[in-house]
Amino acid sequence: MQPHLAFTNFLGKRIHLGVCGSISAFKSLELLRMLQRTGAHLSATVTPSAARFVTALSFEALGAAPVYGDMFDHRDAVFGHLDPGQDADGFVVAPATANALAKLACGLADDMLSCQALAFPGSLVIAPAMNPRLWNAAATQENLAKLKERGHVCIEPECGDMACGEEGRGRFPQLESIYLQALKAVTKQDMAGRKVLITLGPTREAFDCVRFWSNPSSGTMGAAIAVAAWLRGAEVTAVCGPVNLWLPEGINRIDVTTAREMFDAASENFPSVDAACFTAAVADYRPANPQQDKFKKEQGGLNVEFKANPDILKTLGSQKTDRQFLIGFAAESSDIEGNCHKKLSAKNLDLIVGNDVTAEGCGFGKATNGVTVVDAKGRSESWPVLPKSEVGWRIWDWMLGL
Repeated sequence: MQPHLAFTNFLGKRIHLGVCGSISAFKSLELLRMLQRTGAHLSATVTPSAARFVTALSFEALGAAPVYGDMFDHRDAVFGHLDPGQDADGFVVAPATANALAKLACGLADDMLSCQALAFPGSLVIAPAMNPRLWNAAATQENLAKLKERGHVCIEPECGDMACGEEGRGRFPQLESIYLQALKAVTKQDMAGRKVLITLGPTREAFDCVRFWSNPSSGTMGAAIAVAAWLRGAEVTAVCGPVNLWLPEGINRIDVTTAREMFDAASENFPSVDAACFTAAVADYRPANPQQDKFKKEQGGLNVEFKANPDILKTLGSQKTDRQFLIGFAAESSDIEGNCHKKLSAKNLDLIVGNDVTAEGCGFGKATNGVTVVDAKGRSESWPVLPKSEVGWRIWDWMLGL
């Protein structure tokens, strides 16, 4: 899993996983492990059909508890059909078959899983997987529409080759999509109604048709901040430099390459947002006269003249309104807190996060970061080296606390 998705702050949450009879059932074991790494407790129900593909013992061996099967096989849990509805914070059905969708839509309760789902008071997260003809059947689509109308989260299956040899929509959704929707279902939506803008990653400034001036930013920190805001209910727009990072479909992603492209995208979206967090490692300069052709060694020495790029953070900071909250990042190699205080004032920020890119476990391309945080009210803190996902979550906690 990419580091910006590896959240670990769900200790005390319980997620119940329902597994139906599909060839994709074995993938639910990996989903279980992904969710366990967040600190959440997992329980499961394996339908008799699913047990033909993967056994209840497999889930028990991986730490799920309790694990239910047939309705009448659990003498020590007489009211197991009501259990998740009483104690679970979230309920995921993955994979969900066409038969399961029909039961859930019609309120049938003739087995353990359907009864538990009917008794669960919250919204279900449903990840269908089936043959494309079953998926496209009118009855299946009507059942899906009913479930969505009731507020359940239905993750569309993917297109591709099926186990049966056919091709079309019906493949088990990407595990990361199910994982994040499960986490969102158990997350307090304390950023609901807020619009958030994030910039992340490096920019690239070409000096011929194949070479560019850039930096080693991976975009992990900004992506973690973006996903954390989305999990907490915000409407998120992420302006991404050239990075290899997966983001959920719920995030409006705008891909750019150069600093000027990032400036244009950020400037266009900034007036409509409530908060912005600019984490991108933007190239301060660009080659003034990039060559259209590839530079050849035979041409002699390489001399590149540079021009300044627009300062995105300072420009938009000067346009910030009283209703907007602006967060900046400072990648430094010395005097972190001093430089943070200077940039906080110079760029009209509400909060700045500085990190020493030379420190162990920090900086570009790392899954962790150790930061100093300073706000406009004079409060400052230095945090130990933490997963970037945890840093991102804490930054929004700080904003909400001001």
